[in-house]
Amino acid sequence: MKIYQQTIQLRERRRGFHLITNEVVHALPEIAGIQTGICQVFIQHTSASLTINENADPTVRQDFEMYFNKVVPENDPDYRHDDEGPDDMPAHLKAAMLGSSVTIPIAGGRLALGMWQGIYLCEHRNYGGGRKLVVTAWGV
Repeated sequence: MKIYQQTIQLRERRRGFHLITNEVVHALPEIAGIQTGICQVFIQHTSASLTINENADPTVRQDFEMYFNKVVPENDPDYRHDDEGPDDMPAHLKAAMLGSSVTIPIAGGRLALGMWQGIYLCEHRNYGGGRKLVVTAWGV
């Protein structure tokens, strides 16, 4: 069994849903040496998240942002945690809904994503800054 791990720093991105599949793949080139295995991508933040979805049509990512803003609005007077502004608590809630990691099979030295699948960084803050990911791959 081979185990590889790399922490990567993503550049700052605007609020929204962003494809980061290529950045993940380039961060851990050792994946190419794994025939059968697993890759886990974990985000070390509580106001951004990760998910897997449509990688071709950018309107899907725009619709994700629209939907989550409707479901978890800013400036809700019931929020108690607002130390960092009106996008703070909604960002934590959105991150809890989507999750902090994704797990992808590795087959033949490649991530076994479907044809139309990509890894999204879900940036829920207006000014979230750069985000750190821990990418771990293991297999034979």
